[in-house]
Amino acid sequence: MGDLEKVKNEALEIIGQFENLPRLVVFDLDYTLWPFYCECCYEDEIPYLYPHAKGILGALKEKGIHVAVASRSPAPDIAKTFLHKLGIHSMFVPMEIFSSWSHKTDHFRRIHRKTGVPFSSMLFFDDENRNIEAVSTMGVTSILVDNGINLDALRQGFSEFSQKSGSLNTSRSD
Repeated sequence: MGDLEKVKNEALEIIGQFENLPRLVVFDLDYTLWPFYCECCYEDEIPYLYPHAKGILGALKEKGIHVAVASRSPAPDIAKTFLHKLGIHSMFVPMEIFSSWSHKTDHFRRIHRKTGVPFSSMLFFDDENRNIEAVSTMGVTSILVDNGINLDALRQGFSEFSQKSGSLNTSRSD
């Protein structure tokens, strides 16, 4: 079994431990899914993800949990090109990638309008504390990642989401 399948299986185990699941998991791109700022790259470069990212995305897809992107980037075309090159662009329901001087709250309002998913049914991963703080005030369970998305961050995210949604007495409905 390769590393990708190992990570995916472990992510499936983590997700399977929780009754209350988010309807939508939202990822930042730079230093969350991949270890670089895409505006410092050229479109013809070969992008790469953090080691656990693809397995986690595969597990979320297998569990029927939708995923989205919320990225504040001055180079949205490069970011979209990289998602295509990595073969993961079609996994993301909405992709909100645009330059913004405000908080990520603009991205989340757009995601909410496009998907109809309540903020309280979303889980968000980002590497910047200011984004975590801003989006948390909207009711989104938000997790700060240090070195990109990994299984520990996924476990923390699902645990915090489950605790939060359990206290609201809500559960996932398909």
